[in-house]
Amino acid sequence: MDKDFYNQSSAKNLGWDPTWFGEKHFDDKLVRAIKRFQKSYGLKADGLCGPSTFRRLWVERQENIDDHKPEDPHYSNYIVYNGEFTPIKWDKLVLWSERGGLQARSGTYYDYTGRPQRDIKLFVNHWDVCLSSTQCQKVLDKRGISVHFLIDSDGTIYQTLDLQHAAYHAGNVNRKSVGVEIANAYYPKYQSTYVRKGFGERPLVEDAWVHGDKLDPFLGFYPVQIEALKELWVAVHNATGVPYRTPTNQFGKTSTGYEQKWTYGKERGFVSHYHVNKKKIDCAGLDIKTLLGELDIECDNS
Repeated sequence: MDKDFYNQSSAKNLGWDPTWFGEKHFDDKLVRAIKRFQKSYGLKADGLCGPSTFRRLWVERQENIDDHKPEDPHYSNYIVYNGEFTPIKWDKLVLWSERGGLQARSGTYYDYTGRPQRDIKLFVNHWDVCLSSTQCQKVLDKRGISVHFLIDSDGTIYQTLDLQHAAYHAGNVNRKSVGVEIANAYYPKYQSTYVRKGFGERPLVEDAWVHGDKLDPFLGFYPVQIEALKELWVAVHNATGVPYRTPTNQFGKTSTGYEQKWTYGKERGFVSHYHVNKKKIDCAGLDIKTLLGELDIECDNS
């Protein structure tokens, strides 16, 4: 068997490269490195990175993912998709294995370890109806669900699991999506709590509509959260190829209702939870079309 050819095919199918074994090329050095890795974990030492070897490698890498960050002077933070790093232009991002990180509990997501790279079509935006991202993660754990990212009131982004896994966050679109929970207690009665904690007053949203109904006034997102969200959108686009598109109405504005085509995988882009679930109202008032237009990129919205 041509081991170099096998490993090249495996890498293309599973999403790894020689650097994961400390090498640069598909050659005899890589075969020897794979054998050393296999021996260290009691695997058959044949120098071939097959499914069993890749699963063990992937798990080991995930447990200490921050140790594998690229040494790039231009970037300090990265998001992770299938063990690979994509830079994000935001100075407050914490991975699940880093100090102070938040991690999705095992068993609360579809585990795609060792499988071909997941095809991600949608980025789903949620608000968490919690006072902080830490509180949100506790609620998710208790409910047995998960989400890939959390954005706290101060703009800190937490990545809780690799995008390769499919989080339980948006029902029918879980397997084809990535999600974020943006910290926001929603109800105006919590405004004083935010002020007392030193965050200042949140914007009050008074004219939001969803599914044909006008909502009672509710708390909106802090500007720093919106800026963090926009940078996260760019990083996820760069990592996964999710296009800069969102559902719009007949006037070219962000849709305020359920979108069947987007729910059933016929479209790709950035959506609010209510776009893919008739029973949800988050994130009403989030004008995705306008925010995409503010990014320093060329957007294709329809």
